[in-house]
Amino acid sequence: MTSSAPSITITPADSTPTHPAPTFTLPTPPAAPARYKKPNYNVVHALPLPLTTVPLPPLIPHNPLSLLHIIIAYLFPGTTSHPSPLHVGAFHASTRAIHVTDPQSIKAFWEHGFFGKGSLSRSEPTWVIRKRRALGVIGQNEALTSEEVTMRRREERKEFKRERARAEKERREKQLAEEGKIVRGPDDDQEKEQRDSAAAASSSSKSITFATVELPPRRRSPERPVVEVEDLEHLQLTLEESFFLSFGLGVLQIKDSKTDEIIPQKDLLSMFRCQSYFPPRTPDMLQPDDPFLLNYVVYHHFRSLGWVVKSGIKFAVDYLLYNRGPVFTHAEFAILVLPAYSHPYWDHDRVRKEEREKKPWHWLHCINRVSSQVKKTLILVYVEVPPPLEKTGAEDNVPKMLARYKVREVALRRWLVSRNRD
Repeated sequence: MTSSAPSITITPADSTPTHPAPTFTLPTPPAAPARYKKPNYNVVHALPLPLTTVPLPPLIPHNPLSLLHIIIAYLFPGTTSHPSPLHVGAFHASTRAIHVTDPQSIKAFWEHGFFGKGSLSRSEPTWVIRKRRALGVIGQNEALTSEEVTMRRREERKEFKRERARAEKERREKQLAEEGKIVRGPDDDQEKEQRDSAAAASSSSKSITFATVELPPRRRSPERPVVEVEDLEHLQLTLEESFFLSFGLGVLQIKDSKTDEIIPQKDLLSMFRCQSYFPPRTPDMLQPDDPFLLNYVVYHHFRSLGWVVKSGIKFAVDYLLYNRGPVFTHAEFAILVLPAYSHPYWDHDRVRKEEREKKPWHWLHCINRVSSQVKKTLILVYVEVPPPLEKTGAEDNVPKMLARYKVREVALRRWLVSRNRD
C-alpha cells in the first residue's frame, strides 16, 4: 500500500539534487493565552509585622567570647526595630476608623501583616493601578491586581465550561442520531455546515500571507503626554487594628482629624471604647464588657499567636483567621466573640447575664451552616468579663487592665450523618 503523502529527501551538502525537493509550510499551533505571572509573595510579605528584627549572634558553648558578642549586640543594636519617623494615621468619627494616606505607611501596613483595607478596593489598596489602566497609562496585562487576576481566572473558567457544555451537547446529539433516536433536519445540517465553514475559515486564515505595501510617510503626531493620576484612596484601619499597632507594637501615632494633634496613648483606649457604641457613649458610661474591649482582647490574643486576623462580616462572624495572609490561603477559622459572666460579681445581675450570654438556637445553626458551606471551622471564643475596677484611674494602666480578661476557645463543627457514620 502506497501513501499519497509527499516525502522529504535529504541530500548531502556537496551533491546537487537532480529534482528540487518539495517544500512544506508547517501550520503554526495556536498561541496559548498569556498568563500573568504573580509576584513572589514570599518575598513581598516576608515580614509578619511592620517591624525590623535582627537575630542575635549564635551562642557557642565552648567559646565564652560568643556570650560577650551577644550582650554587646543586645545592648547596642545597630538598627532600630521601629520605623523612624513613626507611621501616622488620622481618626475620623464619621467612619469610626483610622485613615492612613501616606503611601509608604500603606505599603508597610499591608505588606507586613495585612493590616487595614483600601477605601476604594476590596482589600489591598489597588484603585490607582486600576484607574491608570482604564486611562491607558499602563498596559492591559501590566501590574495586574489580585481582583483583576481573579476576574480573568473566573472568565476563563466560564469560557471553558461553555466550550465543554457545547462539546458534550454535540457528542450527545451525534450519538443519538447514530442510534436513530433523533432525526436531524435540514436546519441542523445547515447549522453544522456553517459552524464547520466558520472553523475552516478561521484555520485557513492563519496560512494567508499578505503582500507588503509601502505607504507614504505620515507626519508624526506629538507624543501623548503622561497622565498623572492622583491617588484618592486611603487605608482604613479598624479600631482594633489601630490600637494593636499603637499600643501593641508602637509603630503608629494617631491624630485627631479635626485638630490635627496627636492623641496620647492613654486616651486612645477610652476613646475607642466610647466609639464602639452607637451612638457613642461618654466615658462615665463605660462597662467592663464594652464591645471594643471584648473584640480587642480576642484580636490581640490571636495576633500574638501568629495568625492574620481580618474582619469576618462577609460570613456573619466577627473575625477570620488566616495562616499567613489572604494572598496565600483562604481563611481556615471563623471567630465568634461571646462574653462570659462566670465571676461571682455578675450573679446579682442575672438579667444582664442572660441577655448577653443566651443566643437562640437558630442563630447558631445559621452561622454554623454558613461557615460549613465555605469550608471554615467555627470557633466560639468566650471572653471572661471581670468585675468593674474599684479604683479611679486604674484604667490608665492598659496592660494590667487587659490582663484581667481571659479567653476560652471552643471549636464547633457541623455534624453530618453521611460523613460521621463511624
